[in-house]
Amino acid sequence: MENLINRFVKYAKIYTTSDEDSTTTPSTERQKNLGEILVEDLKEIGVENAYMNDNGYVYGFISANTEKMCNTIGFISHMDTAPAACGENVKPQIHENYNGEDIILNKEKNIVLSMKEFPYLKNQIGKTLITSDGTTLLGADDKAGIAEIIEAIKHIVEHKEIEHGPIAIGFTPDEEVGRGADLFDVKKFNAHFAYTIDGGHLGELEYENFNAAGAIVNITGKSVHPGSAKDILINATTVAMEFHSLIPEDEVPEKTDGYDGFYMITDFKGGIEGATLKYIIRDFDLSNLQRRKDLLKNIGDRINEKYKKEVVKVEVKDEYYNMKKVIEPVMHVVELAKKSMIEAGVTPNIIPIRGGTDGAKLSYMGLPTPNIFTGGVNFHGIYEYVSVEDMVKAKETIINIIKNDAISHEEIK
Repeated sequence: MENLINRFVKYAKIYTTSDEDSTTTPSTERQKNLGEILVEDLKEIGVENAYMNDNGYVYGFISANTEKMCNTIGFISHMDTAPAACGENVKPQIHENYNGEDIILNKEKNIVLSMKEFPYLKNQIGKTLITSDGTTLLGADDKAGIAEIIEAIKHIVEHKEIEHGPIAIGFTPDEEVGRGADLFDVKKFNAHFAYTIDGGHLGELEYENFNAAGAIVNITGKSVHPGSAKDILINATTVAMEFHSLIPEDEVPEKTDGYDGFYMITDFKGGIEGATLKYIIRDFDLSNLQRRKDLLKNIGDRINEKYKKEVVKVEVKDEYYNMKKVIEPVMHVVELAKKSMIEAGVTPNIIPIRGGTDGAKLSYMGLPTPNIFTGGVNFHGIYEYVSVEDMVKAKETIINIIKNDAISHEEIK
């Protein structure tokens, strides 16, 4: 457990926030700083052919040690942290034997991780938790996944008596800005299937995710002196508020769960002459996603009709799709993960991802890739934490997947 803690803390301290406005890959060069370290760490544990390419993708491969016909299994996590919260100067704090009381993250700023606000903490009593100091996110999403993969592979390499097929390892940049799989070399990875180790709570196993789109709404106003503005002035900020008011008020993240879709405004900039709104649109059902996209365009048309000119321009772009369609024909990949969790003493909790992972795009690129828990909670914010005991269970699950595939040597047809 100590090795897992030390490895995770080491990675968490490295600044790797991605940038959604960047057009380069990786979106931030700082992600390569972690990539270089991961290559060295993989080589240190016996993955001699580990390398990082120019775009910041880290790959490593281990040959089979058995003549059995086994699948090549991939394990993937991402190196970047979300731009939603500060990821620089992360100072991990270790809280042993959590007793159920509030955890003071930052006394000076009165930042507290409380069970009242975060009731899942009741499941963590007695465990060792790692948090930030309350001024940054922690980075368990997804540096916990990276640490778990490397520690699991280290175990496999050190225990040569464990029969296994070929293993592929991949660490991606820019997952948090939706581009982690864009330049992933599926052909060179050469796996029959893979798992992203990028989930949250203990036992999570996911092969459904949102269909996703993004929308940019640009509004053009007309500025004149307010003293003579009647029937002439078009205040772009006012139009922006009108546009947003026409979106169903209950179809937002804070009022939805389960299989509910939503609209979410992520950015607003505006003045009198111009305004821009940015939205993400999510739904598990592709036809419902189309309905949501159409609604935004129809709102724009209605406002333009009102002003008798193109005041509003709505641009919508699909981002990724629900991997369920790709995974269902190869459900033994999910069954393998379930069996491996149970053998690790973990109850599988199959739920839809209310978000996306690299696995969504990878599945449509020909690499079926469900998602497995890391033990991290409250991602993308200062209240993020990870349970070390749950990280251990994720590591054991990875090891069991490798073992069980060698035992069953079932092939994807």
